[in-house]
Amino acid sequence: MNNKPVTAIIVGAGHRALVYSELAKTNPEMLKIVGVADPNPVRRKKAMEYFGFSEDMCFESAAELAKKEKLADTVINGTMDEQHIETAVPLLEKGYDMLLEKPFAVNEKEMRYLVDVAKKNGSRVMICHVLRYTPFYYGIKERIVRGEIGDIINIQTCEHVSYHHLSTSYVRGKWANSNKCHTSMLLAKCCHDMDIMMWMMAETEPERITSFGGKYQFRPENAPEGAGTVCMKDCPHVDTCVYSTKRLYIDHPDRWSFYVWDALEHLDKPTIEDKIALMKSDNPYARCIYKCDNNVVDHQSVTVEFKSGATGTHNMVGGSAEPRRNIHIIGTKGEIFGNFEESKFTVLKINPAPEAHNGECDVEVVDLKVSGDMVGAYGGHGGGDEKLAADFVKFIRGEEPSLACTSIFDSVAGHLSVYLADKSRENGGQPQKVEL
Repeated sequence: MNNKPVTAIIVGAGHRALVYSELAKTNPEMLKIVGVADPNPVRRKKAMEYFGFSEDMCFESAAELAKKEKLADTVINGTMDEQHIETAVPLLEKGYDMLLEKPFAVNEKEMRYLVDVAKKNGSRVMICHVLRYTPFYYGIKERIVRGEIGDIINIQTCEHVSYHHLSTSYVRGKWANSNKCHTSMLLAKCCHDMDIMMWMMAETEPERITSFGGKYQFRPENAPEGAGTVCMKDCPHVDTCVYSTKRLYIDHPDRWSFYVWDALEHLDKPTIEDKIALMKSDNPYARCIYKCDNNVVDHQSVTVEFKSGATGTHNMVGGSAEPRRNIHIIGTKGEIFGNFEESKFTVLKINPAPEAHNGECDVEVVDLKVSGDMVGAYGGHGGGDEKLAADFVKFIRGEEPSLACTSIFDSVAGHLSVYLADKSRENGGQPQKVEL
């Protein structure tokens, strides 16, 4: 067994890559960060100082890094979705193995190209499907693998995207317009959920997919009468509208701060006055929610038919009062359902004995006691981030990884299901045949 730490170079030193790289600090015997490639000199310097490598291991791009001899075992690729081809392919061709952020491709053509490159080079590429590693979803998967609910007949997943998340990320923000971000909302927000469905249904494959959805709420004709174009500058509803930038961002200045206040990053400690001034400017986050250039859906439903005859549904609904992910799986011997945010699930097993619950079934409530920030997407993905990074090391070393380990080949079904769901939606719900 190789007990030396796996060496890695960070490509794209943003939030996600640095989270996974933190394993080098907590478990230096497993992972060692030896370099960085990022066009931002501030990020390069911070990574160099934090992880303690020399300046000659700092590169401005993946292309520059690829011109050098192979300098590490692996790459931790945290670049933006649409940059994965240009940053991953040259380094895979160079012989690096890779931890690659999801979604690993923005369309089917790119997906198949990356898969072919990995296959041709014999690359170990693991995709960051971090929700698999959370106690909640991992615990449910273990029950299914043990056969506790029998063969799966139906699986239902649902993600409710809160009103403040929807408005910040998918109406005013980075993922509002697919012509600019190159991803649909289903891909950007729910490739996690579609992957979870495919993982739970791993004994079979998807065969056909249909989908419906659209942009329901945030259109100019739905704006309140007399609404302005910049909430805090010319709108009479600034103190009453649920989506007022004053109420969402000034009254909650620390929520979504890494998006909303990015234009103030040059200031050491921006004041509330600085933030108010930004919300009175032409900044994208200052706009009336009903008068943006958003073109992605705010709700979408997906139906999957599997080769086994089972069916699955996923509902993404934006604008909910609070964020929520639910799952319900029905099998031939019982069922499992639960709420990710509560980190609690219930197992029901068919039992007609008089002493069973209501003479119908046995009931087991599994409370994983993970709460607070650890459950939220920006507080460790329910405890999954470090577990994923540790599993990556096992994957690279050739050791037995966990049930959750997702090679690029394992990730194809979930990604392809999203692309086909969007194609179905764009064509009025026309069924799409899945060809893995």
